[in-house]
Amino acid sequence: MTNPLTAKTLTAQAAALLLATGFAVGGSVATAPAHAADVPEPITSSASDAQIEMGFLGSHETGQFDEAAAEITAVYGDTVFTVNAQAATVDVLDASDPENPKKISEITGTGVANSVAIREDGLGVIALEDEDKTRPGTVMFFDANDPEAQPLGQVAVGSLPDMVTLTPDGTHALVANEGEPADDFSTDPEGSVAVIDLPAEVAAPSASDVHTADFHEFEDGGAKTLPEGVRIFGPTPEADLPISRNLEPEYITVAGDKAYATLQEANAIAVVDIGSAQVETILPLGLKDHGQAGNGLDASDRDPEDAPTVNITEYEGLKGAYMPDTISTFSAGGTDYLVTANEGDSREWGDFVDGARVKDLGDDGLAPVCENSPLKDKLGDEDLGRLTIITDMGLSEDGGCYEELVAFGARSFSVWTTDGTLVADSGDEFERLTAEAVPEFFNSNHSESNLEGRSDDKGPEPEALTIGEVGETTYAFVGFERIGGIAAFDLTDPSAPKFATYFNNRDFSVSVEDEIDDAPDPAALLSSAGDLGPEGITFLSADESPTGEAALVVGNEVSGTTSLYSVADLADGGDDGEDSSGDENAGADEDTGAGADAAVGSDADGAEAGEDGGAGSAADGSGAEDDGAADGAGSGSESDAETGDDGDRTDGSTDADGSPLPRTGADLGQYLILGGIALGLIAIGMSAFLLTRRRG
Repeated sequence: MTNPLTAKTLTAQAAALLLATGFAVGGSVATAPAHAADVPEPITSSASDAQIEMGFLGSHETGQFDEAAAEITAVYGDTVFTVNAQAATVDVLDASDPENPKKISEITGTGVANSVAIREDGLGVIALEDEDKTRPGTVMFFDANDPEAQPLGQVAVGSLPDMVTLTPDGTHALVANEGEPADDFSTDPEGSVAVIDLPAEVAAPSASDVHTADFHEFEDGGAKTLPEGVRIFGPTPEADLPISRNLEPEYITVAGDKAYATLQEANAIAVVDIGSAQVETILPLGLKDHGQAGNGLDASDRDPEDAPTVNITEYEGLKGAYMPDTISTFSAGGTDYLVTANEGDSREWGDFVDGARVKDLGDDGLAPVCENSPLKDKLGDEDLGRLTIITDMGLSEDGGCYEELVAFGARSFSVWTTDGTLVADSGDEFERLTAEAVPEFFNSNHSESNLEGRSDDKGPEPEALTIGEVGETTYAFVGFERIGGIAAFDLTDPSAPKFATYFNNRDFSVSVEDEIDDAPDPAALLSSAGDLGPEGITFLSADESPTGEAALVVGNEVSGTTSLYSVADLADGGDDGEDSSGDENAGADEDTGAGADAAVGSDADGAEAGEDGGAGSAADGSGAEDDGAADGAGSGSESDAETGDDGDRTDGSTDADGSPLPRTGADLGQYLILGGIALGLIAIGMSAFLLTRRRG
């Protein structure tokens, strides 16, 4: 794209000239900042009235492709702690310079690190899976105030502790003990939630402080009844506790004195009373109706010749099991709400597989679709034939045929009350907004760049989720595991979340899986692709962020990068209030989408999402409005501001309250004078050189 020549581009050219000549400023040679994994033109798309925009700050790269080398993140001060499952460690990164985070140490325990959390005083907690994942795991504690983060001790918990979090008051650590089956399904350990009483000081608790909330009371004959709709399925290699062994806690959030743990494969949420460490109830989440307006999906990666590539369609008789991975919470109007990223997940262990393509129904021992099903004529590859569905759901009472089909996940995020009532769902908006933002790589996979590689499975596959407040507004930030990127939604009205902006630091022209084996420099190839496969997101408020404005820390498991993204508050002026044309209000212009963050220095065209594409209320059963984000395709504003224009600028040019001073004509004059001096020095040097040669 072509950008107008402005003060900022001239400034950059002058700076480049100084670098080329080695001209010293202030006694040192200026050096260009190296932005690891920063792609030239990140994908941006925003609603016309968006009040925030995201941009790339910096990244730490492990150089490991598709090895889960950067997953869950936690932040303490200017230090980022990232789970590196590939190395079975937690990497400790210095992010005081957010444009160049550096690894300073690592924390190693016994087993494989899965999750990390840090209390306000620096007490760190790491969930560690045993080398034999079916055996009890451990939770290790460390002091985040210690530069070396030395372990303080550990306690035993349940099998495969997959996630750990802390209560807001810091008195308890909560651990989701997933209890996955052995890879050959020879054994299936219990799932549970560990409630650990924490000491007031930075120290490790003892074994007696660990309490286990199990599911024993929901077994047949137990004191509690398992609600209808909680999915219990698959082999039972042990004769006892079939329900407890089947339920697999995945992720935990806290609201009040209760913990809420997603039971992903069971399509449910467990409610745990923290004080008594008991599971009070289990909330079945029900099914999403993909036949309702606004709840469509693109179900095929094999569109007919000359047919539209993007085919987001409603199908009567097709449902989706929400099956959330990440869960978080927020409050509005004095009411607590739960928010889920509805990823979907199957169980494939040994010979057991609980999913199949629709076109294979009726073969290999699978029941066919019922003759009277509205889906009977939608079974070809161009419709639902290639879609993966759940084989134990949707069957007729006698099990002879499928009355309806149920897909894995809902390709959405949802807002729920704490009793499990659906308040809102984003419908088909994720697919609509990504189709608008990245049409040539719609529903791409994460390891390779392709078109519709995931349409027949779980689409964008929303997995990572966090909640944060920017200014006075609460946002949900949702990460798409496959196509990548983070979408932000305004939660001011919990019944109608509103799309704000989407940012994806990915270069789709680089298909790593296809190219890495033949690449002369695999690490450089991986770096050029940007961020692949966001797994975990940590939100930093302006007070917590090293830049002075809100930020996200994202662990990307496929690219092995831990990246920092800025979250500029446009309602508060954003960065420095300027765009390349000098319009102080350009950042919040109603007619332009959000561009790339000014702290990066890269340009981007942001395709607008339609302003009527917000998530719909669940009151009428619909999600996003039918035209969703595809309503408009306006060109986004471009941002070519140089690094240092926002609150994290390093040149010391700030006003009395610490805010950055705006660029002026005097600044440009100074740079041009310096450039002129440099040119003069070059001319003098060349003249002297030529004169010497002639005399010789």
